Amino acid sequence: MKLSLSGKLARYLAVTYIKNFIVALGILLSIIYLFDTVELLRRASKHDNIPITLVLQMGFLKLPEVGQIIFPFAILFSAIYTFWQLSRRQELTVVRSAGFSVWQFLGPVIAVGILIGVLNIAIINPIGAAFLGKFERLENEHLSHRKNYITMLDEGLWLRQIEDNAQDHNSASVILHAKDINLPAWELNDVMVLFFDDNDSLLRRIDAQTAELENGYWGFHDVLSNRTGEASENIPYVRLSTDLTAEDLEESFSSPATLSFWVLPKFINTMEMTGFDTTQLRIHYQTLLAQPLMFAAMILLAATVSLRVQRMQGTLKLISLGVGAGFLVFFLSSFLQALGASHQIPILLAAWTPPIVTGLFGLAAILNLEDG
Repeated sequence: MKLSLSGKLARYLAVTYIKNFIVALGILLSIIYLFDTVELLRRASKHDNIPITLVLQMGFLKLPEVGQIIFPFAILFSAIYTFWQLSRRQELTVVRSAGFSVWQFLGPVIAVGILIGVLNIAIINPIGAAFLGKFERLENEHLSHRKNYITMLDEGLWLRQIEDNAQDHNSASVILHAKDINLPAWELNDVMVLFFDDNDSLLRRIDAQTAELENGYWGFHDVLSNRTGEASENIPYVRLSTDLTAEDLEESFSSPATLSFWVLPKFINTMEMTGFDTTQLRIHYQTLLAQPLMFAAMILLAATVSLRVQRMQGTLKLISLGVGAGFLVFFLSSFLQALGASHQIPILLAAWTPPIVTGLFGLAAILNLEDG
């Protein structure tokens, strides 16, 4: 008669794994935070009046986004240690002798891995996106001194640029809005431009039928100009200097890390309607959806190298093999995503192949190593 795992034993296995996962994740995040902070301090040393508290804050703001990258490793390392720990204390031997199969005591641990994947998608990813967005704003303001801030919404393109050497006006910043964009020429339609002074007071507004990005400037056609305290004026053509290039604009939309999982579908639709290539965004979205399966696959991979460590020689070699396999999965995933982004393989294949292949490998290995 097949026995069922008791709730108390299942909770014990799950809690043991959760504790080890938190420790592994904490260690990895601490190491990454240390190195990131050192790098930020190095960059901050080139600028004046950047307090160390700001550098520490920026390092902290990057942690959720970096944590999502190292989650699979934390899942793998903590699972390897958990199974090794249970085997070393002979607890798995007792469970086996009681008639439970390997799949029964793997179940609670795999369930925790899937739950972590769901929580990462639903909660940690949105938090990480918000934190990373704030980090990039601080980085642009204090370290990179970028002058341009670009976003795409349902209402169209919004762009803000800081003016250092304004010629025909005294503005300190400019906000540009365009309802439609024709790519790849970067021709804007139904354009509005607002000029502000240092106190954020509106100086001027121009409305143009079209605008195009040229070498070092925006060119606006059929312009209606309105200055504060002056009558409206029709101008055939107006130039606005910019250090933006078409490559800068395209790259500003290429990284999906600052976008929450919940807003990605809507943003993808908006970008597609505008004419942008959304392949990288779609791959990122599908990769997030595949994370619970990936985490379960990493636990199966850990089980193949750590469940039998007390009955086999070369424990360190086996665990090292498991760690190496984890890095191999990471590089395979990155490689397939790169192929998908370059349109060489389908998006679903790029995102879902690593967890499926890893899971099937783990299942096959356990079926060969275990007797059920």
